[in-house]
Amino acid sequence: MTAPLEHTVKITKENLALEGILSLPTDLRGVVVFAHGSGSGRLSPRNSFVARHLQRKGFATLLLDLLTEEEAEDRRNVFDIDLLADRLLLAKAWVEADPLTRNLGIGYFGASTGAAAALQAAAREPSNIKAVVSRGGRPDLAESYLPSVIAPTLLIVGGHDEPVIEMNQTAYRLLTCEKQLVIVPEATHLFEELGALEQVAEHAGRWFVRYLESSS
Repeated sequence: MTAPLEHTVKITKENLALEGILSLPTDLRGVVVFAHGSGSGRLSPRNSFVARHLQRKGFATLLLDLLTEEEAEDRRNVFDIDLLADRLLLAKAWVEADPLTRNLGIGYFGASTGAAAALQAAAREPSNIKAVVSRGGRPDLAESYLPSVIAPTLLIVGGHDEPVIEMNQTAYRLLTCEKQLVIVPEATHLFEELGALEQVAEHAGRWFVRYLESSS
């Protein structure tokens, strides 16, 4: 398989500039925008691993810093879901305008607090959002938006991540869209166990193939 074309991009608005990495495989099925959590960013090794798996399935990926370096130093911003969702919607607008991606359906992949941002963004601006995947997410932080999400949503949680399992079970009941909750056996919050992240990538890939490609 030919390696995806990788572009360093900058998404700007007024005095704001967010850095990202756009990867474009051949025969594109859609584009997945990643919403990182807990102060992580475009260089997150776990999300990069999932992104490479999705690229092999024909999806473009946008790994993006939702916060500037200065903003990320203030831990309060990591839990400012409104701010993170605003930034994700800025990225959505950029994807819809850029010549390389503007004709593609969009999916969100959110991790930790980024999952709450993805779900809020999907509820606020549902147009062209075909699927959402949450990895070890905190969907409870977007609780009031969950009944408004219409994009098919997959929640993935580690089997040993007990508090987050409960949060996702509650969120699952509030979602009214096509949905699935997957618990990866023996996995903890960061899916660091042998083979755990591979399972996350496989589940996410199947979800996006099912809903993102078929709707784009």
